[in-house]
Amino acid sequence: MPKEAAIEGFVAPGFERVAEAFGQNFKIGEELGAAFAAVQDGVLVVDIWGGVADRATSRPWTRDTLQLVFSGSKGVLATMILMLIDRGLIDIDVPVSRYWPEFGKDAILVRHIVSHTARLPGNDAPLSLADLTDDRGMALRLARQSPSIDPRAAHCYHALNFSWLCGELVRRVSGQSAGQFLAQEIAGPLSLELWMGLPEAREKRASTLYLAPDWGMAPFLDPTLWARDSLIESIWGNPPLWGDPVNWTPGTFPWNTRAFHRAEIAGAGAIGTARAIATLYGVLAQGGAPLLSRETLALGRRTVADGLDEVHGARLRTGIGFQLQTELRLLGPPEDAFGHNGAGGSSHGAWPEHRIGFSYAMNLMRDPSSDDQRALRVLTALHKAVKARDRHPRAAKSA
Repeated sequence: MPKEAAIEGFVAPGFERVAEAFGQNFKIGEELGAAFAAVQDGVLVVDIWGGVADRATSRPWTRDTLQLVFSGSKGVLATMILMLIDRGLIDIDVPVSRYWPEFGKDAILVRHIVSHTARLPGNDAPLSLADLTDDRGMALRLARQSPSIDPRAAHCYHALNFSWLCGELVRRVSGQSAGQFLAQEIAGPLSLELWMGLPEAREKRASTLYLAPDWGMAPFLDPTLWARDSLIESIWGNPPLWGDPVNWTPGTFPWNTRAFHRAEIAGAGAIGTARAIATLYGVLAQGGAPLLSRETLALGRRTVADGLDEVHGARLRTGIGFQLQTELRLLGPPEDAFGHNGAGGSSHGAWPEHRIGFSYAMNLMRDPSSDDQRALRVLTALHKAVKARDRHPRAAKSA
């Protein structure tokens, strides 16, 4: 890992400590390649990157490097759903089957699929990796699947199935796939380099993902547990997505393949720059215009479900698709933060009180149980910088 990686990009006056914290992640050997961006009041105030995008070729991380952000995608998908609510096309208190007749299961409301309470966190039928790249096929499977009777499934993170449940809702209501909706309704108007279904012409810009040595510590990632816990196996081991930690290679990691990059895995497969995601959240931090109304965004930030996720051993508090702040402060220090983090350590969100949108993306994936402090280290520095500027706005403006 590059201990003295050169940090490139820029920080606005008053935000120097953010670059220092970002660089510290490299100096202590916790980073491979990464980027961080922040937008305040619609202005990019931090846009930095460093390290290596591909270890085998020593390709450096540059301004144009694209990063897959796993569940950071869920916040983008949540924004799409809120836009459709804002247009009067979705009501969260009606059955999903109102919009998707084949889904049946009239007891499952829209509010359930957007808040991980639909009792469909895993897949009952055996799946192949190829199945996961077929968004229509996966939606059809879930339409046919019965809700789990395991009591833990009532409030359980739908790591992948959120993609096809909410992605298909977007398709049925808008007539566009999630990737198409993102391109035409969000990325295009805001000039964002952000995709669900990466165009082949952009493939060479994508970083290569690597698993850190600590990967696999989390109990729910343990194949021996899958053998005796069918619910956990249905979520994390059907099919095995993370490979054998002992014999793992970047080339065989599904998430590094063109097949997965071009697939529209709407809740886990978004690929873009930290700059793009921070810009999107910068819009949301100011109330949502021009994408949606302030009132609908406020609805999206209200708690829909809150409780212990027994499968994953942590509190799960969600709004309409958004991850909401908890005592773990995964989205930085502010109490009003909302957004979504991603597998391996990325973090993306908004701080409305400070009118800040941010995104931290990286290609070295650390285990969920590893006490990874990389994002929080940078977000804490950002918060200190923002509070200092808010206390002395004239000095910041003159600088």
